[in-house]
Amino acid sequence: MPIPEDVTGDEIDKDVRQELLSLPKTLAEDVAKNLVMVAKLLDEDPEQAYGYSRVALRLASRVAAVREAAGFAAYAVGKYSEALAEFRAARRMTGSVELWPVMADCERGLGRPEKAMAMAGEPEVQKLDRAGQVEMRLVAAGARRDMGQADAAVVTLQSPELASSAVHPWTARLRYAYADALLAVGREDEARDWFARALEADQGGTTDASDRLAELDGVEFTDALEEADELDEADERDAAEDDGAQGEAGSAKD
Repeated sequence: MPIPEDVTGDEIDKDVRQELLSLPKTLAEDVAKNLVMVAKLLDEDPEQAYGYSRVALRLASRVAAVREAAGFAAYAVGKYSEALAEFRAARRMTGSVELWPVMADCERGLGRPEKAMAMAGEPEVQKLDRAGQVEMRLVAAGARRDMGQADAAVVTLQSPELASSAVHPWTARLRYAYADALLAVGREDEARDWFARALEADQGGTTDASDRLAELDGVEFTDALEEADELDEADERDAAEDDGAQGEAGSAKD
């Protein structure tokens, strides 16, 4: 896949660049550029990001950072079996447990929530940092809901991190998940409160908490552009009808 001329391997994370030192210089630069493109496109165009990740994988499949990037790209386009294989490969290469939560979420994506729940109870979870443990809790709650255990999902999300008033990068998502779980068991008033708390913490706009709040409050948003288009179409129909009526009147006179 072509890479824009202004993209350079210098944009790559320094730890990843360190991993690429095992490759010949020209090859390392090509791999780095493809990894930069994966990072740039992962959210806005996951299909293209996946394409670049496959190029990087063909060039340097023995580099852990490449396997990890390929895993996230596959995960973003719903190729969970492929993503899981790449994450497992990266974990074998590094020995790190960092990918454990997303690996468990891949099991959910493959329709195996019981496997995800089993992973939530493995010793690897205790080795995760705080953010990783919160992520694992989110995955476990999702697995509970997959299995029809909505009340258990609520309990799974109850934690010191949820009760804390401090705001961390994961706070909005945790509060949002809890609100959604409460709503699923019919605790609407509590859900509204937690959606509001999620919105307070959501400085980067990572959730649609504001929309969920509006929905609970019965507020309906209209798209001004769509309304304008509808009005234009109505005007055109009226004009066409008027022209038709005038044509019929003229024919009658004749």
